[in-house]
Amino acid sequence: MSEQSLLRLSIVVTAALAAFGIIVGLWSGSFAIVFDGFYSLTDAFMTLLALLVSKLIVTSAQPTAKGKLIDRFSVGFWHLEPMVLGLNGTLLMGAAIYAFISAVESLMSGGRPIDFGPAVIFTVVTVTVSLVMWLFCRRANRKLNSNFVALDTQAWLMTAALTSALLVAFGLGHAIEGTQYAWATPYIDPGALAIICLIIAPVPLAHVRQAVADILLVTPVELKNHVDAVAEAIVERHGFLSYRAYVARVGRGKQIELFFIAPSEWPARHLSEWDAIRDEIGDAIGDEGPDRWLTIVFTSDPEWAD
Repeated sequence: MSEQSLLRLSIVVTAALAAFGIIVGLWSGSFAIVFDGFYSLTDAFMTLLALLVSKLIVTSAQPTAKGKLIDRFSVGFWHLEPMVLGLNGTLLMGAAIYAFISAVESLMSGGRPIDFGPAVIFTVVTVTVSLVMWLFCRRANRKLNSNFVALDTQAWLMTAALTSALLVAFGLGHAIEGTQYAWATPYIDPGALAIICLIIAPVPLAHVRQAVADILLVTPVELKNHVDAVAEAIVERHGFLSYRAYVARVGRGKQIELFFIAPSEWPARHLSEWDAIRDEIGDAIGDEGPDRWLTIVFTSDPEWAD
């Protein structure tokens, strides 16, 4: 299954669960279930946005790609990927923080009575679907290696964990109804929501941090070391004076610019000879494909490289 097909499936399933959750939450009076549905709805919207960006990236990478949009973004759409990932993680963290504040407010005002019967049914269905989607997306992404699918897979695991905690809380609430501990039932819904929000709020932080690093063009250390090793070997093998390497990762795209400083007294060479060196460098760097932007320049003037 392709990245886009997997994201489409995730959108449909997420939207269905979100609608189911909001309806059951309003019916049972559970704000925790309403939040679960809203959280899923937000995730579905961001997955739709990720699908659009993924389609743009794949389309623009085709050699035959044409159109006004392609002409306006001639260097590709990689820069949109970290923007979407960062926005997705920020919205999910913001939703969790808002829900936590609301839960604390509800606890301080005496809690919220709910109908535990529909709530338990909802949590059982949601946990089952979420775990199935998590396993399916995780397995599919072993071949795709997509950041979008990875974030979506993590979201399914978060949904399963969140709803599992709600299932335990609602099951406990249903068990103590009519007993001497019935006074605690109004506090179960906001209490469970507050605990869950504290757990899930920091989860998207790693994706947000990586997205910000990509947006700011922070040089990946591992990639830079690899490019430096290749460039140093080329300098030694072909007799260049030095080199300059500029490396960045933007979403799935790797942008590499290499400048090799040649002695000014070197005799002229055929273009095919320079191209052969470029092929040698490209093969040594690896990962050739539509997501690698590699520029190799040979010059005798260091100012062109600095």
